[in-house]
Amino acid sequence: MSTTGLVLLLVAALVVGFAKTAVGGAATVAVAIFATVLPAKESTGAILPLLIVGDLFALAAYRRHADWSLLLRLLPSVVVGVLLGAWFIDVVGDTLMRRSIGAVILLLVGLHLLRRHRLRRSGGDLVPASPGRRHLVAATFGSLAGFCTMVANAGGAPMSIYLFTMGLGVMSFLGTGAWFFFILNVFKLPFSAGLGLITAESLRLDLLLVPAVVAGALLGRWVVGRLNRDRFENVVLGASALSALNLLH
Repeated sequence: MSTTGLVLLLVAALVVGFAKTAVGGAATVAVAIFATVLPAKESTGAILPLLIVGDLFALAAYRRHADWSLLLRLLPSVVVGVLLGAWFIDVVGDTLMRRSIGAVILLLVGLHLLRRHRLRRSGGDLVPASPGRRHLVAATFGSLAGFCTMVANAGGAPMSIYLFTMGLGVMSFLGTGAWFFFILNVFKLPFSAGLGLITAESLRLDLLLVPAVVAGALLGRWVVGRLNRDRFENVVLGASALSALNLLH
């Protein structure tokens, strides 16, 4: 690996840790960097253990604030999404995989912008009115999050949209998201290993990158209360879109 590639991966690992304890949308930038530096399929396996390390820091900070009834409602459809994603990875080539990651990231940026626009128009109230609609929304976003996170480790955007739709407060949002992604990423491990995406070589690379994840997580904890979130969110979305466009060429 070139020095430039290694530096980019260290930056991506720093972003992973920061995203887990501060601004979750930043993780899409890390996903795109990994898919640019490494072969697309292998990149999804290489970044997964780093995401789990970041999840542990998120749990340490927010684990007491999860909405478990909401999580349990999501999990069945998430499993379906992960299985579909594993099948997709198994049947496509590397070029299509790289372009799929770019397309998924662009889709999620668009969904995030749509969610933000609807929140502003509704005054921040997008909670589904009926239990039946709540279950439909959970099934839709759960399967989408499962598929996106299996294919591109990019389930943060649909999950964020869903949690905002449910009207969660900030701490419930962070705690529920922390448990959701920890459970989901651990669940994905045997599928990624079975598909040959996690190897001894990728784990050696992860050991080199873990300190950057830790530094990013600690940085995120320090700045989370000091961020101008709207401005930072715009930077993250712009960087994600540019990274995705680079993957699509």
